[in-house]
Amino acid sequence: MIDDLDLKKLDKRDDSELAKLLHAVGEVGFLTVSNTGLHADQVRSVIEMYRAFFHLPVDQKKVVDMAKTGSNRGWGAPRSEQVDPKANPDFKEVFDCGYELPAGNSYAKKGLSVYAPNLWPENPAEFQNVIRVYYTDACAVAMRVLRAIAVALGRDETSFDRAFDTPMALLRGNYYPERPTWAGDRDFGIGAHSDYGCLTLLATDGVSGLEVRMPDDSWQPVSATPGTFIINFGEMLEFWTAGKVKATEHRVVGGVQERVSVPLFFNPSYDTNVAPPNSDKTISAGDHLTQRYNETYVHLQTT
Repeated sequence: MIDDLDLKKLDKRDDSELAKLLHAVGEVGFLTVSNTGLHADQVRSVIEMYRAFFHLPVDQKKVVDMAKTGSNRGWGAPRSEQVDPKANPDFKEVFDCGYELPAGNSYAKKGLSVYAPNLWPENPAEFQNVIRVYYTDACAVAMRVLRAIAVALGRDETSFDRAFDTPMALLRGNYYPERPTWAGDRDFGIGAHSDYGCLTLLATDGVSGLEVRMPDDSWQPVSATPGTFIINFGEMLEFWTAGKVKATEHRVVGGVQERVSVPLFFNPSYDTNVAPPNSDKTISAGDHLTQRYNETYVHLQTT
């Protein structure tokens, strides 16, 4: 079962809600959450802004094509990403933007791809403003969830905070068209994978499509209407909590309706050590994320 949680109750450290959270993060690795303060109307406007962009002619989207860069900022065309090496490249389109480094930040001098400049389209006209506001608001919600997880795990509620002062947080718009007629058993909107980072906060337009691999190895559909969010966890948080938080496989096969989803991949600062607590290991969050991006984005893959 995928639990539905109330973020206001988690903010108040309600014991029964924290117990549900502990089960969700440790046994399933997926949950839904409501009462976040991010209202349905705002989420709908964000989703429709992405939809309007994806419906633009290809030549307009190519102006901000990430394939021209050495990073993952801007538009990713169909089949530009391959999350499952056993499957064909994913037939979805994406638009990625990320954290904007303040002037003089030490990371800016290193030219790290995870902090690359954003590419913004001219159309739709309000695209940049709407998406940037949502990015900030969604990051704040993700941090509240992480604080609740820290408490559920018996840690100080601010134990993750310092690691997110310069987050490698990536906001994405996913566009899943109707499943193509040519698609075979190795073709997916997005192939089976677990996320690479820390916490994913996912808004969707309510169209079904996302499937989660459950503990019994079955695939369970999960959906949420605007205003309710799907949350799952990535490899980094599984490392960082010594397996107390589970990174779970999921996929989108694609169906008869187009679908737009908006995940925020909330990841810590580049130099954060996400190795298990009290271990002698060092796992650089930035190195891990960069490696996984290089394996996934077709334009970053080396032969």
